[in-house]
Amino acid sequence: MTVFLSIASFAFGAVVGSFLNVCIHRIPRGESIVRPRSRCPSCGTAISGYDNIPLVSYLVLRARCRSCGAPISAIYPAVELLTAVLSLVLFRKFGLSLPFLASFAFCCALVAVSFIDLEHRIIPDVISLPGIPLFALCGVGIMGLTLLDSLIGIVLGGGVLYLVATGYELLKKQEGMGGGDIKLLAMIGGFLGWKSLLFVLLVSSLLGAFVGIAAMVYRKGNLQDAVPFGPFLSVAAVLHIFYGEAFVRFFIVR
Repeated sequence: MTVFLSIASFAFGAVVGSFLNVCIHRIPRGESIVRPRSRCPSCGTAISGYDNIPLVSYLVLRARCRSCGAPISAIYPAVELLTAVLSLVLFRKFGLSLPFLASFAFCCALVAVSFIDLEHRIIPDVISLPGIPLFALCGVGIMGLTLLDSLIGIVLGGGVLYLVATGYELLKKQEGMGGGDIKLLAMIGGFLGWKSLLFVLLVSSLLGAFVGIAAMVYRKGNLQDAVPFGPFLSVAAVLHIFYGEAFVRFFIVR
């Protein structure tokens, strides 16, 4: 039964990942995520159901549109695979339970935010703003946070990055961090609680510095233009779900 449920959770994640691809493509363009049905971005032909099977169709079609032969971006199966793996590992951690569903929904929001931020350098308010109260309620009602933990997480999460962004702008006379990152960290703090923020900020900063410097060297450009910060906040938040409790116990509780 455990093996069957693990396979089912992987498949479930891949299906949700297919929907996230729609969100990632359409939300920044201001398009509906419900209609019309999925279409080839190159020729506009509607994609048949048998050509829209997560992961499988990409392999069967050899990464090309059946109608026009245009290449299919590897981003699509990457999102499906990532979401499928997240579903599986979260199921292995929480079992078939409300914490699994809440954590998976939270991670799906982070996946959508990350890929949109990577391509468009924005974090859409339509995800982060409703996500703040929604995931705060999930954190309190499902994940076991106290209301105070969640509220402090929202205030500190948004407040810390706001102060950093304001300070950077005053010193450098230019914007160094967008408002989307501030709202994203508020959403993360609301779901994971204020004690998560040290872990999230530390890990995201280390990852961002490492990748940013590597990208700067590779592109021979400025560090500030290398990478957006949202994906690193998202990765750190996901890692906190699995390793943050031990971190908090070691550095804060004791």
